Amino acid sequence: MIVRIMGEGQYKLADEKLDELNAVDTDLEKAVSANDEDGFKAAFAALLDFVRAGDQVPNDELHDSDAILPPSDSTFAEMRELISGDGLIAG
Repeated sequence: MIVRIMGEGQYKLADEKLDELNAVDTDLEKAVSANDEDGFKAAFAALLDFVRAGDQVPNDELHDSDAILPPSDSTFAEMRELISGDGLIAG
């Protein structure tokens, strides 16, 4: 799967990583839903780190993204507007 971090680039993750990715995303959704800003910061950093551990797609290659994450400098208030009951990653 291909995940884009806005303003940063695309990363390729093995399809087998989807369940793990969803678990990290669920932690983020729970922190935002609980209005836990410190938890949000930790969970969002963990999500971005998880994605960055994948293989970065060269900038001269364009692929459709399976998921798009907001930029790393997104605020808690911005994230509250973006997250639905399913988190940022669909599925």
